[in-house]
This record gives sequence, structure tokens and C-alpha cells, in this order.
Amino acid sequence: MQNYFVGIDLGTGSTKAVAVDLNGKTIATAQSYYPTNNPKPGHSEQNPEIIWQAFVNCISKIHTNLNQAPTAISFSSAMHSIIPVNENGNALADAMLWSDSRSGDIAQSIRQSAQGEDIYQHTGTAIYAMSPLCKLIWLRENSGELFNSAHKFISVKEYVWFKLFGVFEVDYSIASAMGLFDILELKWYDKACALAGVDVSRLSTPVNTNHKRYVASADILPGIDTQTAFIIGASDGCCANLGGNAVRSGVGALTIGTSGAVRVGSKVPVYNYDAMTFNYLLNAHTFICGGAVNNGGAAVNWLLKDFLKLEQVIDETYKYLFKAIDTVKPGSDGLVFLPYLYGERAPVWDAKSSGAFVNINYKHQQQHFLRAALEGICFALNDVLNAVETPDQPIEEIVISGGFISSPTWVQLLADITGKKLVLLQSDDASAIGAIYLAMEALDVDIKEIMNNEAAGRVVIEPNVEAHATYSKIFPIYKKLYSDLKLSMHQLHSLNN
Repeated sequence: MQNYFVGIDLGTGSTKAVAVDLNGKTIATAQSYYPTNNPKPGHSEQNPEIIWQAFVNCISKIHTNLNQAPTAISFSSAMHSIIPVNENGNALADAMLWSDSRSGDIAQSIRQSAQGEDIYQHTGTAIYAMSPLCKLIWLRENSGELFNSAHKFISVKEYVWFKLFGVFEVDYSIASAMGLFDILELKWYDKACALAGVDVSRLSTPVNTNHKRYVASADILPGIDTQTAFIIGASDGCCANLGGNAVRSGVGALTIGTSGAVRVGSKVPVYNYDAMTFNYLLNAHTFICGGAVNNGGAAVNWLLKDFLKLEQVIDETYKYLFKAIDTVKPGSDGLVFLPYLYGERAPVWDAKSSGAFVNINYKHQQQHFLRAALEGICFALNDVLNAVETPDQPIEEIVISGGFISSPTWVQLLADITGKKLVLLQSDDASAIGAIYLAMEALDVDIKEIMNNEAAGRVVIEPNVEAHATYSKIFPIYKKLYSDLKLSMHQLHSLNN
């Protein structure tokens, strides 16, 4: 019998499972995709039942491949989702996802209020439309009957956890991303809950990220037995830092998936109210601090499917994209792209911001727009990096993860814009690997040797000095463009909503 651990990453576009043996070697993977619904402008929703089915499918595929039950299953999950459910855990409406921006005006009002900074200092969560705090207020004000009838308000991971065990529990990590949880006292923050209009009884019981349970019957899930330990795990960002061995001083982590984020590990929160840096919990004693952007892979998908009108996006499509980009020199001959297609989080925090190509002239061809788009995504992440990095906590290297790592062109472009050494430790999903590490620790498996082995096999990408010099001249212009265009963006947003 082979002991193995499974990390589950409940993502926005798919659920992924990674299975590793006791030496940390990947022995099987599975992935199941699902759509996001956008019924109205600013609305971003998913049926939680399809996420549960995706999880079941992934576990089934792993079991079919390995033909035995895992030692443990641990969870990573996207943050900021809210699902109103009844006492039986059944969803009363689709999940509002992190990308749902309908509560943008509510967030802006809270940020400008006297209590805004107090809530931020206690909860560590940026006050923005993605915050469940703001989503709950929107539901209360716009769907009062639904709001009042809900027994609990839970996240996607809590939905899956309840299906497995029939209890409402939330890990510290997901809770710390809700804008309702006191990250120092490790309990729901009364003032934030009062503002949202929810009693703590309508929220799940907070537990540490190493919390574990066992199913009462093997019939609940195919391919597991009652000896399989389930560890509740953490959020995808926090797990990615752990999975990438990026909780050490001087090391940052950067992920580009549907969205993107820059994160550093810290023993204390790193507060920045202007830039709204986040402070999420990896466990009861470790904070993952940083900032997230809305427009990572989502902006690339727009570029391919909507801008280029490509009906089918396959591997050859991406090869075409990056081959075209390689024909254009750094800086795209002066063409600059603001990638705020879905509004933006850090550091501008503006749900009404929008994308823009600036300085278009007759010389610019399709390949210039393609390169400028990727440069814009990387500029946005560099903007966050500057907000997170401090003189007391300089970032010397960045561990990278996410789908973009499969493109050497995109990775090199990021290195050139940030001017930082990038480190690629492994090609598997860092969030799922981080969830596995939490499971191993929960079951008293020493992960130091596994992490050291990962570090020994790392790939380092150095920035090109000449390209970095070019981007260093463009970046201040990029930053100023948002403030120059902000009023026009808001006026146009009002006309179209």
C-alpha cells in the first residue's frame, strides 16, 4: 500500500487535485473545469453544486489512477466568495465570487467613513467590492428577503466541507479574507459583523488551518475510506506561499492565475491603508501579506477570445501569442495598456476603473497590442510589489507560480519589469502543494526535507538589465495614467451602468 496525500485547489475556473507520495513526488493530478456566470454587469457568480461535483470528479480520477484511498485530503480555495444557505447547507442562491464588483459603491463609502480604518486594522482585509463584508451589505440592501431567510453565509470551501461533514466550519485563512474576522484575536469582529448586519451565529465556527475530520461513511465520496483524514487547509494565496517555500524573510511569492497576487510571509501584519495591503492567516501565527490584482489570466482570455475573436483557445493559440510578442521590443514602441478590464484591486482599489490602450499610433500592429497587454498585467503586479516591499523587508527574490509559468516569454517579461530574480520551484499547482504541506504537518509528517529537495531543483530567471532600464522609464508613466484617466473612467462607467 502506498501512502499519499491529495491537495485540492478549489479555484475560480476549475478544481485541481495533486497527489504526492511521502517524499513529495507528484504521482497523479486531475482537473475539472466549470464556467462563471455574469448575468449583469458587475455580477460574477457560480453554482456551488458544480464546484462540489468538480471536487468529486477530481477525487474519483485520482483514485482510479492510484487504486487506493489517500492518507489525507487537504484544501486550498479561492477567497472572498459568499453563499447564502439554509440550515441543511443547501444554497439559496449562486455564490458571489471574488470578482463580483456590485458592492463597489458600498466599499468606497466604508473606506471614506470614520470606521473604515478601524475595520481594516482589525480584519486586515482590504475594503473593496470583493470583500464578503461589502457583499453582505449589498445583499441586505438589495435582496432583503434572501438575506433574511439565510441560515448562514458561507464560502465555497465551507460549502464543500459541510457536504462532507454536516458542520459549518471555516478555517482562519478563509475567515481572515472576509473583512469580518479579527486577525489578532482570532474571532469574528463584532463591529464589522454589526456593519454587515449579521450576528456571529450566521457565520461558521472559525478553526485553525490544521483542523481535521474523518467522514462517517466511505459512501460520501468515491475513492476514500473512513481512515482518510480531511484537513480544512487555507486560502489559495496562503497555500501558494507555503507550497512555493516563500514564507522566509526576503522572499516573495507571485501568482498569476485568473487574477494575480504578490505576497510575503510575516509574523506580524503589514498595514498600508492607502494601498490596502491584505493580511491573511496561513495559520494562527503566520501572516501572508500583500496585494492582489483582478486582471491576470482573465485579461489574457479577454485578449484572445474577445479582442482577437479566437473561437477556440488551445496550446497552439498561446504559442502564436507569445511568438508574436517576441517580435516586438520591450516597451511595445510606446504603446501602454492599463489592464483594469474587471475593475482593479491593489493598489488603486477602484471597481469603476477600466482597461485602456494609450498612445496608439499608425506604427502599432496586432503584435504591439499583444505585448502591451502582457506588459500592462506585469506593470500592475509591479505596482503591488512596490506597495508591499518596505526598507525593513526588502524582497530579494520572488517565487512564481500559476499558469503563466508555462510561458518563458511571459516569465522573462515579468523579471524584466520587476527587476527581481524569479524562482520557479516546481511546475505543479503551488496552492495544492501548500495544502498538502498543511496536511502533512497536521499528521506529524516532517516537511523540511521535502521543501529542501524542492529548493534544490529550483530554476532561476534573471532580469535583462537593458530591458529593465527601459521598463523603469515607462513604469512611472503607467502609474500616472490611472490618476489622469480616473475621472473619465468613472464618468463612462456611469453612462454604461
